[in-house]
Amino acid sequence: MKLLHLDASSLGQHSVSRALTAAVVAQITRETPDLSVTYRDLTAQPLPHWTPVVDAQSEAAKLGEAIMDEFLAADIVVIGAPMYNFSIPSQLKAWIDRIAVAGKTFSYTESGPKGLVSGKRLIVASSRGGVYSTGPAAAMDFQESYLRTVFGFLGVTDIEFIRAEGVNMSADHKTNAIASAHITIGNLVSKAA
Repeated sequence: MKLLHLDASSLGQHSVSRALTAAVVAQITRETPDLSVTYRDLTAQPLPHWTPVVDAQSEAAKLGEAIMDEFLAADIVVIGAPMYNFSIPSQLKAWIDRIAVAGKTFSYTESGPKGLVSGKRLIVASSRGGVYSTGPAAAMDFQESYLRTVFGFLGVTDIEFIRAEGVNMSADHKTNAIASAHITIGNLVSKAA
């Protein structure tokens, strides 16, 4: 079994989403001894924004191919996706632009677009300064809705979110949000093996 682990937070050791993805991967690794993990830090090694590739032998083309191969080979994809300005970090968007490719991960048909990626499990560790899953700020959540939409468009239907919300509201709220997320991780990965 293969797992692709992606982090996109710019906060380094202070990142909630990085700590959550590490916990998810550690538990899945404990439960799946033959697991092969590929790690990509999209902040430490950012991808350039997507542009059309004209030379198939260029470094940009080779990088895009490597990103696509990692994604397609993975049985489980674990993404650390902090909410930045109501959406996802641009580093994560640059990665998504490399995997959302017509003819590879989706196709256009007479009856509309069709996702070509199936049998893949996606686990997103989401950190948010405020609370966006419910209440008046829910309309401003372009993070989770975007990720569900784009991966659903590609054909990924097994999508799970682990949320640590309100981490900037108070120290107590942050502690409780992280503890709640770890409970969710324990319940999530118990079905991974």
